[in-house]
Formats: sequence, structure tokens, C-alpha cells
Amino acid sequence: MSEPVYLTTLAILFGTIFMIFLIRSQTIIKKAQLQADGEESYRLIAERAVAAQEETAAALADLKTRIIAIEKVLKEVE
Repeated sequence: MSEPVYLTTLAILFGTIFMIFLIRSQTIIKKAQLQADGEESYRLIAERAVAAQEETAAALADLKTRIIAIEKVLKEVE
């Protein structure tokens, strides 16, 4: 086997191995980025849900105080 053919074969072999590792590492990095973005979206949704629950709780507390006041007025009218 001549030297240029041998070196070309080795270069192709190692180049292929290098490309496989490069593509695989890029895939892993991209997958991790997408997962982080997804987790961030879930966190934002959870924050919005908590804010909505707090608003609902405040509104219910306000309604409860109003109902108590209305009941007092109705008892006084009787």
C-alpha cells in the first residue's frame, strides 16, 4: 500500500470519527437547550397560575366580607 493512500485512508477514518463525535455533541447540546426552554415555559405557566389563584383568593375574601356585611344589614332589617 502506498503512503498517500494509507494517509488518506487514516485521514478519512479519523475525520469520520471526529465528525460523529462533533455531531453527537451538538445534538446533546441542542437537546439540553430545548429541555431548558421547555422547563422555563412550564415555570412561567406555573407563575401565572399562582398569580391567578392569589387574585381569586383575594376576590373571594372581598366577597366574603361583603356577604357578612349584607347579612348584618338583613338581620337589622328583620
